[in-house]
Amino acid sequence: MANQKELALLSAGKTIWNTWRREHAEIQALEPDLHDANLRGADLQGFDLLHADLTGANLQEADLRGADLREADLRNADLRGANLSDAILLKAHLRYADLRDARLCRAILREADLSKADLRGADLEGAMLGKANFDGTHLSYGETDGANQEGAMLGKANIDGAHLKEALR
Repeated sequence: MANQKELALLSAGKTIWNTWRREHAEIQALEPDLHDANLRGADLQGFDLLHADLTGANLQEADLRGADLREADLRNADLRGANLSDAILLKAHLRYADLRDARLCRAILREADLSKADLRGADLEGAMLGKANFDGTHLSYGETDGANQEGAMLGKANIDGAHLKEALR
């Protein structure tokens, strides 16, 4: 269960949360505990969620545009319909995450672990996918036009019907 104090700070808004993160740099190493949190539809645009533990969190329809999710743990998170455009997901852990119909336009997913994730219908236009792990990922009918896939590990990804035109490999 998520840390209630940290959930309250998150609910107080971006300014309070991001100030708290800057003033308590030791929390960066301890990883804010937001696992299994119900953040459905939450406005988390521009939030500092570096190293956050969001395993199993409900982030359906959440607005995470421009959020800093570097090295965040989003394994088994429900991100259906979430807007992650311009989010920084460098080295994020998204194994088994449900990203159906999510917007990941221009998101930085370099070195992210997306193995076994469900990206059906996700929009990855302009996303940076270099060295991301897509082993066993379901990409069917996802939009990846213009995505930079240089060095991405597609492994056993299901890309049937995915739009990959103009994608760099």
